[in-house]
This record gives sequence, structure tokens and C-alpha cells, in this order.
Amino acid sequence: MKNLITIGLPSKGRLKDKSKNFFKKKGFKVLTSNRERNYFATIENYSYIKIIFLHAKEIIQRLGDGTLDLGISGLDLLKESEKNLRDKIITNRTLDFGDANLVVAVPDDWIDVQTIADLEEVSFDIRNKRNTRLRVATKYPNLTNEFLLSKGVTQFKLIPSLGATETYPFIGSSEIITDISSSGKTLRDNNLRILKDGLILESKACLFTSKKKNINLSPILKKLNI
Repeated sequence: MKNLITIGLPSKGRLKDKSKNFFKKKGFKVLTSNRERNYFATIENYSYIKIIFLHAKEIIQRLGDGTLDLGISGLDLLKESEKNLRDKIITNRTLDFGDANLVVAVPDDWIDVQTIADLEEVSFDIRNKRNTRLRVATKYPNLTNEFLLSKGVTQFKLIPSLGATETYPFIGSSEIITDISSSGKTLRDNNLRILKDGLILESKACLFTSKKKNINLSPILKKLNI
């Protein structure tokens, strides 16, 4: 039997469905159990391939430590990771799904704030009037910090978000947010607006492989047109 190859796929939502369809179109039919919470699957006619369904962020972590040989996750999650982790992962292919942008968004009633330059002015006003920093709620602290500093915004404080980041400005937890957005609808529905130059990163789903393992993935990657 060939060495076991382990592939990580997103565990829920459209990313899961589209990842399975991508493999199916390439001749790798994912066979899943009928059990609702079964996180393992196989590939039809490929007994040496094991599928594990994981959170997209977990896939990046496991590729980095070599637990997974190959996986599908978002470019945003790779870029948010620490450099020593990124250096252990190869981006083999950008896929045609999972489109989303990481953006800076402010409340609709901040009518005088349209650009990052305006945001810098507001941050200094907050510092002078309240002796505090502009609070930015985010699940992407590394990318947000790098982006704001590169744009000359210095008077800010990152607030870690565990979920529903859109609510933070309206419950007093932050002034603004950065968040991943596909269409912008969720932001609009929650009275938030993307700054005109507030695009931090354009993200897509990607096929990644781990540098750590020496298993020969060439036949699979060739079939996947990589």
C-alpha cells in the first residue's frame, strides 16, 4: 500500500461543497458517511488518501505542522498566520471560489470618514479628547495592524473578535472593524460602510501543500492540473 496521503477540506458551508466538487471534477470523488458529525471521508478508488474535514483556519495550522499533506483553505487565513508558519506551506493553486475581501468598515453615520486619511484624523481626535486610542475590532490582527501602519494610522488599538464583529461598534466594544466580506451585504445590513481605500486583502480559496512531508504528491497534483 502506498504511503497514506491526508487532505484537509473545510468542514462546513459553501467552501466544503465547492471543495468536494473541485476534487470530483478532477476525478477524486469524496465519499462521506451518513453520520452527521463524521469528520473523515475517503476518495473513491484511492484507498491511500484520507480526507479530514476541519475548520479552514485549522487546515492552515495542520499544513504547517505536517499533519496534513494537502488542503483547501482561504488565502486570508494563510496571510494572517505568522511568518514561520507561512514558510512551511506552498500555495499550489488559486481556485475559482471562496472570493472575499478583508476590508476596513466604519458606521454609516461617520459621514466625514470616507478614506484611511480621514480615519487617521479621527484617531487623533479620539486620542486628544478621550486619551484613548481608536479601537478596531477584528479577527485578523496581523493583517489589520500591518495595513493600518502602512497607511500612516498609528493611534489605534486592536480588539480581538470571536464572532459577530459587525456588532462591536454598536455595543461599545470598538469604534470600527475590519472583517472579511464577500458581497458587503452583511456589513450594509448592520449599518456599516467600507472605506473607499479600505481594501486590505483580496482573498480566494487556494490549494495548499505542506513542505514538511516528503510524500510524493506529484501524481495527485498532476491530476489536479498543478
